[in-house]
Amino acid sequence: MIKIITIIGARPQIIKAAAISRCIRNFYKNKIKEVIVHTGQHYDDNMSEVFFREMEIPSPDYNLNVGSSSHAVQTALMMERLEKVLLKENPDLVLIYGDTNSTLAGSVTAAKLHIPVAHVEAGLRSFNRRMPEEINRVVSDHLSALLFSPTKTGLNNLYTEGIGKNTKPPYTDENPGVFHCGDVMYDNALYFSEKAKTSEILKKLELMENDFFLCTIHRDHNTDVPENLNSIFRSLLNVAEYTGLKAIIPLHPRTNNVLKKNIEKKLYDSLQKSPLIQIIPPVSFFEMIMLESNARLIMTDSGGVQKEAFFYKKPCIILRPETEWVELVESGAAVIANCDEEKIMNAAKLFIDVKPTAFTDIFGNGKASEFICSEILDMFKNK
Repeated sequence: MIKIITIIGARPQIIKAAAISRCIRNFYKNKIKEVIVHTGQHYDDNMSEVFFREMEIPSPDYNLNVGSSSHAVQTALMMERLEKVLLKENPDLVLIYGDTNSTLAGSVTAAKLHIPVAHVEAGLRSFNRRMPEEINRVVSDHLSALLFSPTKTGLNNLYTEGIGKNTKPPYTDENPGVFHCGDVMYDNALYFSEKAKTSEILKKLELMENDFFLCTIHRDHNTDVPENLNSIFRSLLNVAEYTGLKAIIPLHPRTNNVLKKNIEKKLYDSLQKSPLIQIIPPVSFFEMIMLESNARLIMTDSGGVQKEAFFYKKPCIILRPETEWVELVESGAAVIANCDEEKIMNAAKLFIDVKPTAFTDIFGNGKASEFICSEILDMFKNK
């Protein structure tokens, strides 16, 4: 039996890890022992613990309780505490997800201890080094022994950087194995879509299918730049008034902390008074599925929500200047609008009038987690 340590810290990572943990539990429990380490990057119950409960993930074996800090301080604390866990557990492999500070801390700490790293959601690139996520994902990819890309574009990005092309086992960080496997989040979308119907979020918010649009905002270049945040919220108000649709905005803690400070008073008052604007606390995974699958339109600066919009065949307006998920834009299912009020409104008008139909199998067949577990086992078949 091999031992892997799964490192998670943020909501999207918990969701992705659920697919792998479920796969291990259902098919490989006699071959893989999983130890779960939660860094504590997201520590609010609505952003973390509720996801473990809903998604049937075992409670973390370790919680590093790092909490919020600057990027440098947070990552350093994670590395310090992770090192102790890795030395104690002596795993065969460290499994990391996505592009957060938890991802970076996991890859660097494991690499320095000469423990192989497997990166789920490898190869994504925004080609914007001002994004901390871009730094995290690039460094992690170059330190990994196994790289699992959800898309062909991601695979080609890795090859372009000289990672993994024409390599053969045994795989190491200097001779990495690169695979196109599909998306574990799509695995979850298929698995949990029926279970999510137990949620009463639509009833609670008095919503009907297609009578609202959904918006999430959490990237620091939106939340911490008043000009951008004002532009986005003006757009939300304008789109709601133009379409007559309610705007449902589950507010990320980062956004909530700066909203009143960074939004102009007149706009803030208008948002508070508008019957079409509903700002709500962060929602659970099941609640988010129900909101996404019943919305008329989705606006987001989240990479994960962009994909989820595609899974549920919903048009998406991307509130960023670029996206790692270029396939969504190429298919016509999403439009990049950044914080530009005119672009946001034009995209909303377009999607309200003409719903996209090109929702193809970009993200695999719903069995990415099985592929990943199989390749991990194959790496250690002689152990």
